[in-house]
Amino acid sequence: MGGATRFVMVLPVQPECKKELNMNKMLLIAVTLLIMVCGTAQARDDRLHFSIEEAMNTPDAKAKLNKGYTFLFGDTKSAEVVENFGEFQANKKTNAFGKEDKTACQWAFLSAMVSFQDRIAAEGGNAVINIRSYYKKNDFSSETEFECGAGGLMAGVTFKGDVVKLKE
Repeated sequence: MGGATRFVMVLPVQPECKKELNMNKMLLIAVTLLIMVCGTAQARDDRLHFSIEEAMNTPDAKAKLNKGYTFLFGDTKSAEVVENFGEFQANKKTNAFGKEDKTACQWAFLSAMVSFQDRIAAEGGNAVINIRSYYKKNDFSSETEFECGAGGLMAGVTFKGDVVKLKE
């Protein structure tokens, strides 16, 4: 007949093992519920405003931003625009877990400014003007403040601005 005979052995589950399985299930359910409750508590998305001047003057910003480039926020007047390379967007997020909102938002701000700095270099400009917050596609223009979305786990900024070459 050519077939192999299969043996299946069924072992009885000891009563102690059943108790342990039930305890593991209960623990798993409890942990899942705890995660769901904590996740809901951390799911905030506050729109906060912080000082541009303070963010530009942090030690990290002073170390990472090119002093030869100009960054102008809101309706700040600039020198004559010699060439306009177009409007660009910088959207940066950072880990906010365990950090103060201001610290996390300043870090996201710096990341966006570095992104603009890289764009200036790539386009051959020397400035970004008309910089405004564009968090979740809502314009917020100010010469003194930027908008940041801060949550329990992430913080982020989105900026729009015109990369240009200003007359020197």
